[in-house]
Amino acid sequence: MYSGKPIIGIAGGIGSGKSTVAQALGEMGCFVINSDEMAREAYKDPSVKSTLKQWWGKLVFDPSGEVDRSAVARKIFTMPSERQRLERLIHPIVNERRERLMKAAGENPGIVGFVWDTPLLFETELNKLCDCVIFVEAPAELRLRRGLVRDGADLEPEWRAWQREEAAEFAREDTRARADIRVDGSATGFALLP
Repeated sequence: MYSGKPIIGIAGGIGSGKSTVAQALGEMGCFVINSDEMAREAYKDPSVKSTLKQWWGKLVFDPSGEVDRSAVARKIFTMPSERQRLERLIHPIVNERRERLMKAAGENPGIVGFVWDTPLLFETELNKLCDCVIFVEAPAELRLRRGLVRDGADLEPEWRAWQREEAAEFAREDTRARADIRVDGSATGFALLP
């Protein structure tokens, strides 16, 4: 609970429909905090850019000088130690931003709860701060298709990156079992699962 309002965590695989579920909860009066969006913003921070340049050189930047997230993904998914190092850089920035957003929204009587749309909810142990965790699931083929469309990616390299990212996440069965509610995210809407 935060300011007397529940915190609802959303977990699930890449492209499972987590954002659709979060949006639906937002329409019901919850304040949605999207960790992916905050991470994208963190990559624009000059200190983050400087650190990444020191670590990996210009190869992880696009021609305009912005961080190339696809290049970063290729780097970290082949080297788990680099992924952990990146998470130690980005996660504190995202956590601080989440805290600021919740503090600003906490006293708003129109907000009935908080939704954390956080891909690594269990891996970062943020699930322990949630009053309820919803696991969104969908078939792997659909999730891949959604991810490729969302990222506007070239199929072959993204397929390999997707497989690595899937392998790097907690075992799906373990995560599913630890959630309070399971939701089918394969349709345009969503439905509760037994």
